[in-house]
Amino acid sequence: MCRSKRAAVLLALILATAGGTAAAERLGLGQPLSEPQLARWNIDVDAQGHGLPPGKGSVAQGQRVYAQTCAACHGDQGQGGLADALVGGRGSLATAKPLKTIGSFWPYATTVFDFINRAMPYNAPKSLSADEVYAVTAYLLHLNGIVAADTVLDAASLPQVRMPNRDGFISDPRPDTRNVACQHCPAPSQ
Repeated sequence: MCRSKRAAVLLALILATAGGTAAAERLGLGQPLSEPQLARWNIDVDAQGHGLPPGKGSVAQGQRVYAQTCAACHGDQGQGGLADALVGGRGSLATAKPLKTIGSFWPYATTVFDFINRAMPYNAPKSLSADEVYAVTAYLLHLNGIVAADTVLDAASLPQVRMPNRDGFISDPRPDTRNVACQHCPAPSQ
């Protein structure tokens, strides 16, 4: 295709998609979300813990929930199975065969909660209560030797957990890239 035809096709695509919202309204497609509907999906949790819901969970409670909802895929002790290993791998990141687990790779405990809350269990995402997610997070952190067996996690204590690989990520030094851990975090010092 010649250059002028490609430009014409590209321009036509841009013009066709630019009026998408107006076309949807004109044709009666879709409907605006109400605040309560939107709130059900606004569940992200950042590195500092913003967005963590009320609730709490202990390692012991997490062991029970894990056995019922997670062990079939991740193994009875998080060693992996049908799905990835969640435990182990410390010291392996610089080797030829790194094992990226919660204990070896993840920089923030809050993002462990966020991932479980949004995506697990695989066959029924978002089906766990906040208490169950706190509990499973506590159990997995315990299996990785990060928290004690008597730990109870909640919105105040979870962001205080220091992960082993917290400092294992480097900032992007390019001047055209804004690189912060989260939208609420302070910008990295120069």
